[in-house]
Amino acid sequence: MDISYPPETETFRAEVRAFLDASLPVGWSGVGALDEEAAWAFARDWRRRLVERGYLSLTWPEEYGGRGLSKLHQVVLMEELALMGVPFGLPQDTFGVKMLANTLLRWGTEEQKRRLLPRILSGEDTWCQGYSEPDAGSDLASLKTRAVRDDGGTSRSSGAESGGEWVIDGQKVWTSGAHHSDWIFVLARTNPGASKHRGISFLLVPLDQPGVEVRPFRMMSGQLHFNEVFFDGARTRADLVVGGVDNGWTVAQSLLGVERGEEAATNPILFRAEVERLVELARQYGKDRDPVVRQRIAWCWSKVEIMRCLGYRILTGWLKGAEPGPESSIAKLYWSEYHTEVTDLAMDIMGLHGQVPVGRPPLRTYRADDPGAANSSASWSTTYLIARSGTIYAGTSQVQRNILAEKVLGLPREPRLTNP
Repeated sequence: MDISYPPETETFRAEVRAFLDASLPVGWSGVGALDEEAAWAFARDWRRRLVERGYLSLTWPEEYGGRGLSKLHQVVLMEELALMGVPFGLPQDTFGVKMLANTLLRWGTEEQKRRLLPRILSGEDTWCQGYSEPDAGSDLASLKTRAVRDDGGTSRSSGAESGGEWVIDGQKVWTSGAHHSDWIFVLARTNPGASKHRGISFLLVPLDQPGVEVRPFRMMSGQLHFNEVFFDGARTRADLVVGGVDNGWTVAQSLLGVERGEEAATNPILFRAEVERLVELARQYGKDRDPVVRQRIAWCWSKVEIMRCLGYRILTGWLKGAEPGPESSIAKLYWSEYHTEVTDLAMDIMGLHGQVPVGRPPLRTYRADDPGAANSSASWSTTYLIARSGTIYAGTSQVQRNILAEKVLGLPREPRLTNP
């Protein structure tokens, strides 16, 4: 297996490293070393620098404000940012820059691209994802949120006549960062007479309007991240549907593949940094010579190495433009289940200290704490709680196993319970 990068991307890697060397302070160990206020200030300023260098829109065509580089250049950028412990923009950029912008570039109309992409890049508009519902999480195609076309009236989202609107009723849940967002991209049923996976549309909806209520709820880690979003006669312009009416399922599936290559490259880096912190934690607690602890740490190290090799396999398919396949389920199941084990070990090492969180909790609300984070009991115990949610969001472990059983092993479908 040849895992070397072509010369043109290595030239770009040198450019990124030079930028990082010139931009980061001497002795930089990662954004995790900063307190919460300083970390947010750094992230906001860092996002501005990434925009100025064209890194936040690296693969966008030049006519839309990008640099027109390849997916592999994007992977190189994400690798170098992860190695230096710096973020790719702000948390909501996951939905605006990574997800929606790439979806618009593939499926959006020219008017949608010209209007929305500059506002996403500048940070003027922040976005969240309206997919899951109380009875349609892993089985997303069972969603009940509906949108009905109204061809009369004035659009609230523009304040002008715009050829009608969509009127939306329903509920979304597990909506990350909705309480910090201006807009939400929503999957809604626009043709109730169509079959399950058809008749769904991908709509762009402003959150600041009558008929939309956002309710944050507190996670067991104590953090506010997820939200419920209720639509009661909410409206959006008729032309703010992406990929065509009733074609939302196809658009949604393509969006789910956007992060596949980047995560395959960066997850092993972030989880490796976490294992290195774990080794230091064992030293701090005098457990680094305990044979059982040493064996468990070695297990964690080997799992991250396997994750890296799996990442190369996924990355190869992603670079070739392949649609997401079973390997996405393998990767999601693998890292989420692994993360519960490594954080279990951290709690065992700390013992009773882990029950009394002291120090700064993680800045992140998913996966590992940021590189450079202190080995505080608050960091590890909160990450331990966050790791449990990793087996639920983005498709539960049970659902991923079912997908693999049916699509890879050819086993029969799981019996579906029906009401008598």
